[in-house]
Amino acid sequence: VQLQASGGGLVQAGESLTLSCVASGRSVSSYAMGWFRQAPGKEREFVASISWNGGMTSYADPVKGRFTISRDNAKNTVYLQMNSLSAEDTAVYYCAVGLSFTGVDGRYHYWGQGTQVTVSS
Repeated sequence: VQLQASGGGLVQAGESLTLSCVASGRSVSSYAMGWFRQAPGKEREFVASISWNGGMTSYADPVKGRFTISRDNAKNTVYLQMNSLSAEDTAVYYCAVGLSFTGVDGRYHYWGQGTQVTVSS
C-alpha cells in the first residue's frame, strides 16, 4: 500500500485546511486509517483515526471539536478537515493505514510521506 498525502500549506491562524490521503496498490476499505503529526523538535503524535467503515472516529484532545476525519472507501481516500487552526497545529501531517482502530502509531503498518501544515499567528 502506498499513501500520498496532500493539502498542506501555509495559512493564518483561524483559517481552515483539508488534508487528503489517497491509497494505492490495494483497497484499504477494510483497514482503519489515521492521521498523525510531528512538530519540529517533538515526537510524532496521534491526531485522529477512523474505523474501516467510518462508523467510529477518535480524536486527540488538542483537536477535538476543530478537526474532522472522514473517508471515502470508493476513492480509497481519507480526509482531515481542520478548522480554527492555530500556530500549535504547525507540523508535518502523516496518514497511516492499519488493521486496528487505534491512536497508537505502532499499530499502523503503512505510512504516507507527510504534508507540511504551517499556521502563522
